[in-house]
Amino acid sequence: MDEMGLVKSALDGDLDAFNRLVLAYQDLAFNVAFRILGDEDLAEDAVQNAFLSAYKNLRTFRGGSFKAWMLRMVTNSCYDELRRKQRHPAVALDPLSDEEENEMDSNEWLASDDPSPEKTLEQAEMEHALQHCLENLSFDFRAVVVLVDVQGLDYEQVSQSLGKPLGTIKSRLARARLHMRDCLHQFEELLPAEYRLEDEVRE
Repeated sequence: MDEMGLVKSALDGDLDAFNRLVLAYQDLAFNVAFRILGDEDLAEDAVQNAFLSAYKNLRTFRGGSFKAWMLRMVTNSCYDELRRKQRHPAVALDPLSDEEENEMDSNEWLASDDPSPEKTLEQAEMEHALQHCLENLSFDFRAVVVLVDVQGLDYEQVSQSLGKPLGTIKSRLARARLHMRDCLHQFEELLPAEYRLEDEVRE
């Protein structure tokens, strides 16, 4: 994909070019928003608002990583959604229904080609535990761990996405990982060794 070419065409008024950028990044944007917000409807709203904001502010893009720039729109939109949610707090987190458990198969950490029913249930329980622990983090910590550990962005991209220095990103990530590790101890019996954070290096 000629990303910069599409950006240039979009700036010249080619809506199709911008739509191709949206298609390229919509799954990533939704996954980030869902991990941060923990709610599909809120995530969809956040992503829609983020892409609208990206289109309106495209002329502010100064080059570099368009993905990082776009994810900054997504994280800003998520922050706005969380502020709205706090003004209208929801009820406490409810247990997953059977249907919701079966639908939770998109997490890259827990992906499986052909899971058995037992494996599917195990994955759903781990998914619930991880999301619960993510939601216990503050927004700043949650955004960093989602972008680095879930989506696999490098520190530089995350720095651009969140508008924070590299040192701040590394510090927040180290602290977020420690919080996640401590939280996941509650669910340790659910987590295979490869998902445990006991040996996480403190950066």
